[in-house]
Amino acid sequence: MTTTTTTPGNAPGITPARVLRSEWHKLWTVRSTWITVLTAVAFLLGVGLLMGATYTSDGGDSDVDTVVLTLYGSRLGGIALAVLGILVTAGEYATGTVRASLTAVPRRLPVLWAKAAVYTAMVFALSLTTALLTFLTAQVFLDDTDQAASLTDDGVLAAVAGNAAGVTLLGVIALGLGAALRSVPGAIGAFVGGVLIVPEVLGMLPYEAVDTALRYFPTQAAGVLGSSTALPGAASPGAALLALLLWASAALAVPTLLLKRRDV
Repeated sequence: MTTTTTTPGNAPGITPARVLRSEWHKLWTVRSTWITVLTAVAFLLGVGLLMGATYTSDGGDSDVDTVVLTLYGSRLGGIALAVLGILVTAGEYATGTVRASLTAVPRRLPVLWAKAAVYTAMVFALSLTTALLTFLTAQVFLDDTDQAASLTDDGVLAAVAGNAAGVTLLGVIALGLGAALRSVPGAIGAFVGGVLIVPEVLGMLPYEAVDTALRYFPTQAAGVLGSSTALPGAASPGAALLALLLWASAALAVPTLLLKRRDV
């Protein structure tokens, strides 16, 4: 007779691939995912086409970066995707289904990591595809203007990809806030207030140290990644990407610690 032993805290048959598959299935079987995704795409594509169709060379916007101009809708689309990130984590606490998820995966942490991995992959792929489509379509209208550009121009493709990376990492921060606060309204309030509004308020302070620190705040760093030209007084693209990665890591570190210490 043989005895099967399992590592404490592990359930038989639970593998990272199965947890990822489960989270992928859960993500796409709730209505909120489709609503927020379609809203984000509509904002990015719609605003981009509007900017391209209404732009004139003598309108005073010739100094605006081409990628920033055509992908301006990512600001609104990014908020929709951030809300989705919050719903991915805090939404399960609101409905109580998190208990079933954590019962199925007793070690708990793989659930959070799988949610973050699935969300990150989906949002980056969606954002990059939509950004490319929006840029190329908007350029049809901008072909005879001073904003005409192509993906092969210096820094353009990197900025389009950087825009997608910025939107994705801001969403991961929102996902982390949802997992930490376990409240959809609370996490939305924290994201809007802490990530979007507080930097604008701090920017009004007449202190050089504050201005320097603000360069590495999430929204400011994301703006750097989405520009094909250097922004005056901003961080370098490499520093901005590192800052965003650190913010996202910190946002996930908090719920990771809480999952270890709380019962649910």
